[in-house]
Amino acid sequence: MPASPTGRLAGTTALVTGASQGLGRAIALAFAREGADLLLVARRSELLEAVRAEIEALGARAVAVPADVGVPADVERVAATAMATFGRVDVLVNNASELGPTPMPYLIDTDPAALDRVLAVNVTGPFLLTRALLGPMLAAQRGSVVNVSSDAGVVGYAGWGAYGLSKAALDQLTRIWASELDGTGVRVNSVDPGDMATDMHSAALPDDDPADLARPEDRTEIFVHLASPESATVNGERLEAASFVPAAGGR
Repeated sequence: MPASPTGRLAGTTALVTGASQGLGRAIALAFAREGADLLLVARRSELLEAVRAEIEALGARAVAVPADVGVPADVERVAATAMATFGRVDVLVNNASELGPTPMPYLIDTDPAALDRVLAVNVTGPFLLTRALLGPMLAAQRGSVVNVSSDAGVVGYAGWGAYGLSKAALDQLTRIWASELDGTGVRVNSVDPGDMATDMHSAALPDDDPADLARPEDRTEIFVHLASPESATVNGERLEAASFVPAAGGR
């Protein structure tokens, strides 16, 4: 389906991290079909360029920025590129995530350097990128930030220590940003996409059958909803993609 010039995100500029594969790729393509311009961020440039080509084939505009959101200098470069290219970012999806070592160790066996890396990508990166893009959003009195969470941030699964505590911190970061920005027109929410057939899930739980898992493409509607004006009153929420029911008129 080609990009829609009158879609729900027409005239919107969105930045999606971790956009080269899995859920990030699916979100970026869903946004493009609804008319958004995209700035795509991920570490693997060849995969990122492939997604950029897919989006442009739909008739939408996309810019690929190879970068590591766990590196502060890269975050600064991403924000600068977004502003230089589009002049603003209306929607930020902090999707890039670091699982940590696999097989996944208990906390007592977790290398502190590995924990630092997980926190850098999953918490500090979203904080820095959100902070870097907030100024123009506040000036425009509109914007939507969506942080991709996980049930591992709510349930204390053994072996999911580094990843789980990073997602718990990301949920709390979401709530604090939402409280501090309440009434400004900028909204911050988090989404738990649930179990999906992705490379990350396979790395964490290699015995799971992908056929039993949701496709990332089936979990994008909630992200389109949060990116669009139809969710203008939604702020500080932690939502589950699997149970999301589109409002009348949604797709």
